[in-house]
Amino acid sequence: MTIISLSIPEALLKQVDTTISERGFASRSEITRQALRLFLKEDTHIENIEGEIVATATIIYKEKADRQRLLDAQHVYSGLVSTFLHAHIHEGYCLEVIILKGQAKTIRKFTNTLRANEQITKLNITILAQL
Repeated sequence: MTIISLSIPEALLKQVDTTISERGFASRSEITRQALRLFLKEDTHIENIEGEIVATATIIYKEKADRQRLLDAQHVYSGLVSTFLHAHIHEGYCLEVIILKGQAKTIRKFTNTLRANEQITKLNITILAQL
């Protein structure tokens, strides 16, 4: 196997180590490989779809995060956003579910904008229908 170097914030490393012990991963390398597999599977799925789709983007971020980048992305892609739900969840985190309808390529651009926002701690894209 090839060895790579990875820099991550200390708080994220603590979460990784906790998850390793709670879920029985063999090592930091194994949990990293699994995370990459899941990311690539999700990313490939949306990359292979063309035409009009309905999807949800579910995101989690810290309640004290600067929401301006998230709001800017939603405004730039406002033609995609049917509606969204915002909720305060445990330990100072917010959850948003954004319902999207539009061309798959445009939804990909929107989700790439969300992925580039380091304040988002979790992002799941779910394709609900291909129209």
